[in-house]
Amino acid sequence: MPGLSKSKVFTILSSAFIAGVFGASFYYPGVIDREFIYLLFVAAIIVLAVFQESKRVILIGAAFLFFTLGIFLTSAKLIAIKNINQAGQNFSGLAEVVDDPAIQGQTQKMTVAPLDLPGEKFSLTTGYYPDYHYGDELAVQCKLEIPKNFDGFDYQMFLAKDGVYYQCQYPKIKSTGKNIGNKFFVAVIAVKNNFNATIMRLMPSPQSGLLSGLLIGGSGLMSKTYQNYFSLTGTTHIVAVSGYNVTIVAEYLMLLGIFIGLWRGQAFWFAAIGIALFVILTGLPASAVRAGVMGILLIWAMKNGRLANAQNAILFAAVVMLLINPLLLRWDVGFQLSFLATLGIVFVYPVFNVFVVKKIGRNLSVITETLFLTLSAQAFVLPILMTNFGKLSLVSPLANVLVLPIIPFTMLLGFAAILFSLVVPPVGQIIAWLAFLPLKYEMTAIQFLAGLKYAAVDINSFPWWGIAGWYIMLLLVIYKLKIKCPPEK
Repeated sequence: MPGLSKSKVFTILSSAFIAGVFGASFYYPGVIDREFIYLLFVAAIIVLAVFQESKRVILIGAAFLFFTLGIFLTSAKLIAIKNINQAGQNFSGLAEVVDDPAIQGQTQKMTVAPLDLPGEKFSLTTGYYPDYHYGDELAVQCKLEIPKNFDGFDYQMFLAKDGVYYQCQYPKIKSTGKNIGNKFFVAVIAVKNNFNATIMRLMPSPQSGLLSGLLIGGSGLMSKTYQNYFSLTGTTHIVAVSGYNVTIVAEYLMLLGIFIGLWRGQAFWFAAIGIALFVILTGLPASAVRAGVMGILLIWAMKNGRLANAQNAILFAAVVMLLINPLLLRWDVGFQLSFLATLGIVFVYPVFNVFVVKKIGRNLSVITETLFLTLSAQAFVLPILMTNFGKLSLVSPLANVLVLPIIPFTMLLGFAAILFSLVVPPVGQIIAWLAFLPLKYEMTAIQFLAGLKYAAVDINSFPWWGIAGWYIMLLLVIYKLKIKCPPEK
């Protein structure tokens, strides 16, 4: 097509599909009628058939077809959710624990799958003891109920996006078997739990909680007080199993590899292996796998020196994920953070980098590059963070600049301490003492900044027009800077 490369055509079609998913998702709780969707399909096909000679009209028709496909896939999922039995139902039978149970206070939360109902899953909440594990077979008797939403959080859709439509509170349970799940996942989760136990043995609290969050993900080993410190300073992403976390870790592993003298190709493999280990240690939840894909795509672009031209790779990954599960776009905050943080680095960082380099006449220092990488990601995820977590951290840029540069070094020392403690315990303990120093610094810096009077302000509500306005303003700034200082090809 004259004036449009294959890359541009791919961008248009991918964006149209994502727009269809977006439209159907945010139309919920309304659901678009199937008859109307079929009408859209027919209209798009007629346009493609009638205007075969006009490449521009064909592109418009194809984009409309992809847009309709996004609506169709999303609506099909939402119709299934609407049609579930709202009154709930009784369950009595055998079920398998299909995830790693999460400890929350004095309770355990897990997802179980009935053995005689393939494809069905429900959320189960029980007491702290006895403890259950992935792959356990349980005899369960309970009343399945529709999950209740709370504090403005759509808990029902949060579970439904993963195919979990019911919850079961404090059922009668009897353990009837062990390790009946996938042997690989049993091994992965066993490694994860052993890592956590070793960290607790090597490190005092709260440093052990931070190291666990860095290497395995999650803040479950930290007290509520320290979790609040991270929230106030905008550094929760450091210990969260999210795309934002993996994206930040990916870019710094890449920079660390280059800093220690590796070529770009070698630094890529260094960072890719680091991401793979992180995803495995988290227990391979779907959210971490998706985040790992985004992180590896980002460092692949950095390896090739084509960060500004990597948007189609990111779009392709997003489209594949949404084809598999279109509900991720609205109801999976991890997907939103992963997608937007990666796009932020792809779109914002190259422009800011060229602009500043031209202004100061020299390359950026490691600290300045750290600041711009962090701000680039945060610029795109800020509305999502405010909408979902209700806080705007005023000290976040400073906290991230003080803490993020040494996170890869901290993770490396912590990982080495655990490995050596399993082989040569005295050496592992020595390395653990060394790892304690950056962990202590990071916790102290975050605690100090969180204690400032105006560390964060509460955001009770962030309207949709505010989100739209933010992204429009951001894109205009990027456009203006690109014209003034175009990134190098």
